[in-house]
Amino acid sequence: MKKAILATKVGMTQIFNEDGVLTPVTVLQAGPCVVTQVKTVDNDGYSAVQVGFVDKREKLVNKAQKGHFDKAGVSCKRFVREFRFENAEEYSVKDEIKADIFAAGDKVDATAIAKGKGFQGAIKRHGQSRGPMAHGSKFHRHQGSNGACSSPSRVFKGKGMPGHMGAKKITIQNLEVVRIDVDNNLILVKGAVPGPKKALVTIKETVKSGK
Repeated sequence: MKKAILATKVGMTQIFNEDGVLTPVTVLQAGPCVVTQVKTVDNDGYSAVQVGFVDKREKLVNKAQKGHFDKAGVSCKRFVREFRFENAEEYSVKDEIKADIFAAGDKVDATAIAKGKGFQGAIKRHGQSRGPMAHGSKFHRHQGSNGACSSPSRVFKGKGMPGHMGAKKITIQNLEVVRIDVDNNLILVKGAVPGPKKALVTIKETVKSGK
């Protein structure tokens, strides 16, 4: 991996290309991310770049975090993540990673925490079909049979049942970068990206680039 950046989700809109074709896009406020630490094989056992994103008030960080940021000589950050860049040794502390690290036409993977849906039934959670809604029916929105009686005398693991839905890490692969706004650090990605508005989104070059 050579390119990655942290972003926050602004929302969705639509744009038109030169041929007048409408494209739905997700707008991402990407960076600027500042390098807070460069990890090396000699010192840390592996090579990586640690970056910080979104300023945070000093009173809201603990002493250990404040000491880490002071050592790097950067302001306190809300989000700190690591990227295992192949060219990590080319970065230095205080370097900035901005939206122009990507270009229109690039393929990226977007990772974020999906919207939480709370406790949901089998129809919404697993896409199961409902039963007849007539008065005589005793099967409306139940998840269906849970298994046989005497054999196997249990419910199989993985059975689609009601439960907690959403609020888990989701990665959408091979999304296309449609446009880059360098002045405002905006990346417009074709299609939908996980998470609600203002969610932290990790944008990396896709792992499917060679396929």
